Amino acid sequence: MAIEIERKFLVASDMWRQDVVSSTLMRQGYLGGGASTIRVRQTENAAFLTIKGRASGIARAEFEYPIPIADAGEILAAMTVGTIVEKIRHIVPAENGLFWEVDEYLNANAPLFTAEIELPTPYTTFRVPDWLGIDVSDNKNYTNRSLSRDPYSTWVDGAPVQED
Repeated sequence: MAIEIERKFLVASDMWRQDVVSSTLMRQGYLGGGASTIRVRQTENAAFLTIKGRASGIARAEFEYPIPIADAGEILAAMTVGTIVEKIRHIVPAENGLFWEVDEYLNANAPLFTAEIELPTPYTTFRVPDWLGIDVSDNKNYTNRSLSRDPYSTWVDGAPVQED
């Protein structure tokens, strides 16, 4: 079973931009709800169906499968729930062969910036660059699934608006 182990932070400054090695525009949407997360992600050159299990701390099961780009476009247009999450993912090298994925959210989730680092184990240490802000790894509001339901532009005082 594939396991995703990641830490997520808010981005506090633009100092990361000088170290970007690649950038990719992404569109992703979510299918249904429940304990697992089912996502379709489309870039200019590829598309994937991803299934993620319930998180246990900073780790969770993850399965990802390539799908035809045209199919991804149709699924995003007709079958997703909530807002399509659009972002530019910038890759910034970290130490020890790791990479930061800095997500620059667009449209309904602008002006949000987050940075994730995928780790080989939950105990892997890494240097936290000066350009990072607070750790939001355990804050479900910052998951892309949550951002599709409650876009960042609708938040009040740094949190999604709760319906009564």
